[in-house]
Amino acid sequence: MGGKRYGRMKVGASRRGRSQAARLGLTASRTVRTLKVMEVVLTPDQEAFVRQAIESGRIAREEDAVREALSLWEERERTRAEILTAVDEAEASLASGEGRVITRESMRELAADVKGRGRARLAAEKQTAR
Repeated sequence: MGGKRYGRMKVGASRRGRSQAARLGLTASRTVRTLKVMEVVLTPDQEAFVRQAIESGRIAREEDAVREALSLWEERERTRAEILTAVDEAEASLASGEGRVITRESMRELAADVKGRGRARLAAEKQTAR
């Protein structure tokens, strides 16, 4: 693989026993175990990057780096899903005839309209600033 074994990371919560379940008003016939251990393999560059972040105080532990990376990945995937949904909606709209034909001329008209509205807005802002 070319990377170094970095170590083990704990993910999830610790064990919940009967007494904790009872305090929460739950009935538990056995201990529910939610502690998971993952092994994460990093390249030497990634390992150096994480160590530098720890040494600089940016993060406290290796687990924090992995947690932040996963959080950013989740955010990116949510954004990707939203974009794909918007594309699907746009395609459905076009398929049902709700779209408009875009030509060079229609783009010029749109650009002229946007410029005109922008210039009018700037002029209005200059008037109120006086």
